[in-house]
Amino acid sequence: MTVPARIIAAAVQMTSTADVEKNLAVAEALVERAVARGATFVGLPENFAFLRAEGEPVPEAQALDGPWVSRMAALARRLGITLLLGSLPERVPGDRKVRNTSVLLGPDGSTLAAYRKIHLFDIDLPGMEHLKESRAVVPGEELVVAQSPFGPIGLSICYDVRFPELYRELARRGARVLAVPSAFTERTGKAHWEVLLRARAIENLAYVIAPAQVGHHGGGRASHGQALIVDPWGSVLAQVPDGEGVAVAELDFERQDRLRRELPALQHRRLG
Repeated sequence: MTVPARIIAAAVQMTSTADVEKNLAVAEALVERAVARGATFVGLPENFAFLRAEGEPVPEAQALDGPWVSRMAALARRLGITLLLGSLPERVPGDRKVRNTSVLLGPDGSTLAAYRKIHLFDIDLPGMEHLKESRAVVPGEELVVAQSPFGPIGLSICYDVRFPELYRELARRGARVLAVPSAFTERTGKAHWEVLLRARAIENLAYVIAPAQVGHHGGGRASHGQALIVDPWGSVLAQVPDGEGVAVAELDFERQDRLRRELPALQHRRLG
């Protein structure tokens, strides 16, 4: 397969709630907006189809060939794009809990890969003690580097971004793009969101695509926003400063190759 030297990518920012039909319609409209601006790879945020308070039971857990994925697969096929479904609640047979699962769809609507979130968001910050993702979610166990029409993508979700060893392993396995669909909290996002994403890009000389949830979702849940696309040098190429929208930027893989040659840090590892 011939991999293109450049593509246009987009990171979607949206405010999902418990209204699944509205969320899906907004997601479709934002994806179409990104494609109108030239994007052939579009990422949706974590919990794009359903979002409320962390740790609450999910009433519509999905199979990966269920109605949510099927609807988005039809969209990817109609538009001829690679589409990242940031995450959705995947049904776990025999368990009331779900997996927080990211699904990558190809331009023909096929499922290229699925990643189950490994690191769950259980925190004890004052006023945020109720945020315990593990009450409703089973952690994943496997790293995923997906083969896409434009090269290998390392998949991750939100809180994973605080674990740099995950991304170094994704890069070691060949990832050129790191996907970090998220629903970062307002408080932690203001302090840490951008710097963490830029660090992961710099450390691995990789592009980072970070679709984001923004605003208030109900159930006392609110997200920071600031969907970003970061280049391998750590520069922010595009972002959505507020509200729903799309961040669109060119990913230049020839430039990435040059940077990895000129600063071969990935070849200089001596530990691990």
